[in-house]
Order: sequence, then structure tokens, then C-alpha cells
Amino acid sequence: MHALIMAGGEGSRLNLGEKPLILVNGKPMIAYIVDAFRSAGCEPVVATSSRTPMTMNWCRARGITFCKSEGLGYIQDMIDVVKELDEDEPLFVCVSDIPGITPENIRDIRHAYMSERNDALSVWVPARLVKSCRGGMPYLEYVCGIEACPAGVNILRGDEISKVQCEFALLMDDPGLSLNVNNREDLAAAEIFLKERASLKS
Repeated sequence: MHALIMAGGEGSRLNLGEKPLILVNGKPMIAYIVDAFRSAGCEPVVATSSRTPMTMNWCRARGITFCKSEGLGYIQDMIDVVKELDEDEPLFVCVSDIPGITPENIRDIRHAYMSERNDALSVWVPARLVKSCRGGMPYLEYVCGIEACPAGVNILRGDEISKVQCEFALLMDDPGLSLNVNNREDLAAAEIFLKERASLKS
């Protein structure tokens, strides 16, 4: 399964250069997402834009497939890139600012998608875990009776990418998926979380 990583944002609120390449504990943020998908057996494809030319160079230097979007907005860019790829199978679509995602998360999401047999799947995290969001106030819905926010990870059918797809909402109570890096406070929190998680595994 392919994994389309949306990496066209410049990260103006962080003011640290192109957002996908911002270092988190010395590692570009997008590298966490690419590595997680590769470890889970998915082939990453990065959607860049004119605002992220260095991210294109980073992908090129590492042999990572990338496509340049028009920068018309997240949804339109996603649709255009999926069409450009001529993708007719289900694929992951993921933001590039959740460095806490793990291969285990991805395998669990894929398993849930295959089990539920809906056209699409969206991943949600309990709102109590969310400290930051991309557009100001967080978008909230109730999933399994719990107030939840979107994590920025979906599976969609490539052959139906321009249409509304019947979707299963998957609630995942994982703090790593709630780490959405939008400002310097988020970045500091992500670095602490990832260091602590790494120390527990060692």
C-alpha cells in the first residue's frame, strides 16, 4: 500500500524553515513519518509544493518518490496528486507534522481498514490528548462516545478519490498520534515525548 505524505506547508508559525524539514531531536520531521511507513511495509510518496523546494531536494537525495502539487489546499492537492499517480488502490494519506506515528500504529490502522471493509478510514484521537491543532480551535466529533479530534491519517480509495467515500472512524488512544507540531511549544513537547519513548524502548 502506498502512503501519500502531504508536505507542502511552509510552517510559518514555527519560523524555522520548511516545516517538513524542521529538526526534531536532530532528525527532519518528515523522516519520522517516512521511516514509520517504510517499516510498516508501505511505500511513501511525498506531495510537495512550491513552498517546499528543499523538501523536494531532500526526497530526491534519498530516492523517495515525490510529486509537486499546485498548492491549492490540502484536499485539492491530495486529489490532484493521487490522480497524477494514477493510483486505483486504497492508500494512506498522512500529514507530515505528526512525528510520533509508529509502524505499529500504521499496521493497526491498516488492519482495521481491512477488517471494516468500508471505502475509507479516518483516524481520531481523544480530545483530552490534543494540545495543539492546525487551524486554531480543534475540530471535534464524538467517536465511540468520546470527544475526539482527527489525527491527520486516513486511508482512501484511489479510484474514488474525487468522491465522498463511506468512512469508518477509528479511535486510537495513543499520545504519539496527538503530537501535531504547529509551533515551538509543540516542537519542544514532541522532542521530550520522543526522547522519553526511546528511553523506554532501550
